[in-house]
Amino acid sequence: MTASRPNVLFIITDQHRRDHVGFMGNEFVRTPHLDALAARGMVFENAWVANPVCMPNRSTLMTGRMPSAHGVIFNDRSLEWGANTWVRTMRRAGWRTALIGKSHLQHGMSRNSRREMDLAPVVDDGYPSEWDRLEDFERYEHDLPEWPDDFYGFGHVEIAIDHGARVTGHHLHWALAKGGRYEDLVVPMTADSPALQRSDRWWQVYQPPYGPELHSTTFVTERTIAFIEDSAAAAEPWVCWASFPDPHHPFTPPGEWWGRHDPADMELSPTIDDPLDGAPEYLRRTQQLAPTDQRMWVQPCGATDHDLVREAQAANYATIEMIDDGVGQILASLEQQGQRQNTIVVFTADHGDMMGDHGLMLKGFMPFRGTYQVPFVIDAPGRVPGRSTSLMGSLDVASTMLELAGLPGYVGIQGTSLSPVLDDPRATVRDHVLVEDDYPAHVARGRVPSKIRTLITDDHLKYTRMSEGHGEMLFDLDTDPLELDELASTDAHRRARMIERLTDALIEADDQARGAPVSV
Repeated sequence: MTASRPNVLFIITDQHRRDHVGFMGNEFVRTPHLDALAARGMVFENAWVANPVCMPNRSTLMTGRMPSAHGVIFNDRSLEWGANTWVRTMRRAGWRTALIGKSHLQHGMSRNSRREMDLAPVVDDGYPSEWDRLEDFERYEHDLPEWPDDFYGFGHVEIAIDHGARVTGHHLHWALAKGGRYEDLVVPMTADSPALQRSDRWWQVYQPPYGPELHSTTFVTERTIAFIEDSAAAAEPWVCWASFPDPHHPFTPPGEWWGRHDPADMELSPTIDDPLDGAPEYLRRTQQLAPTDQRMWVQPCGATDHDLVREAQAANYATIEMIDDGVGQILASLEQQGQRQNTIVVFTADHGDMMGDHGLMLKGFMPFRGTYQVPFVIDAPGRVPGRSTSLMGSLDVASTMLELAGLPGYVGIQGTSLSPVLDDPRATVRDHVLVEDDYPAHVARGRVPSKIRTLITDDHLKYTRMSEGHGEMLFDLDTDPLELDELASTDAHRRARMIERLTDALIEADDQARGAPVSV
């Protein structure tokens, strides 16, 4: 059993593939500290997101609710100000709470995703004015803004808003105090951003004009350690959400981290030349869009330039290795403060990255394992180490954290505690995982599906259904882990069975919690 009032160190990365860590079998990326964490914790080899985009899945990790239930279905809207979270529950029960690094529970950094509607809103949120402007980078250009006492349950917040070499938020003021130059830190997300070295193939692979001491990974590492030390001195239980903005693109390893891997040594995805003959037509269009022709720096694109992919992958590995070094420092601090034995340590990512799978790059309405699966480890006091192939999802995190802390849940949690698997890796807590992937219809305009629903089952089938007639895909992950043999058109029996199971899963996920009467 876990110790009384355990601390929680929740380490999360951004756009980090399941197989881009050593403990999941990658022989190129060097992650000794994450591997050591995995060796003493429970590795969930079959971990799936609730949504393969940042804000929806981060909100699910916090609330234990599906995106269609908590309302953040895309990166264009903020999590409701009054949303209950497992962190908020722990704070009310006496835990200190801190968010260090990337939040993205509000849409400040992704305002390029917003498309206003001409009609009146479905509901007036009734929250205080500008409640969802706390992650707007402009608020931090001169002075640090005043923050509310409670930010989705976090009492202490220091945010790094952007990706790559762009430095904003609390991160900016920290970097300026260390001697950084504003013009090197607040840079455009274009090829005009300053760089010491840059790929000739894609502007999003470059070495920043500043050293590692100013990078987001160092910021998250140092400020997480400071919070742990302060909490240990106060002898109070704590929760720290340590959120690294990397390895999300742009891929910008700083200083000596740049060039750690030779692109020529990179092993390309075995499916990089997949013609996608059985896939929806919009995926083939995406495959043909070169990264150099993106309209926006976040736009999904193709991987037809193999050397470009190698350069991106080499830089991606370097950013992961820098994170691993930071994780090692944080875990060493836990030991030094005498906190390690009473701390639940979680490591995961908000979603994955295609990185050449099926000839595709980045993420967004590409319903394959590259974006849907993530690394996931829980090291809980008193629990056995091991590896489990049992199904789990981001949806299960809130229930698990609260049970490990000895606290009750709240109305509307849809996930299931993973505690049984922490005692026995052969245990199972669910027979399916549902993944929602939405792109607002007034923006999609039929060019891509506005709704994608995927069901992964305990018998290793993965069925995807898309709106607006964009089609379906069925894969047997047991016999076809690379997702090359599409079965929906050839296996009528299993297709019919998966449609039935998807229907049941959608009914089960339908939310009845909003506005439900509860005792006060």
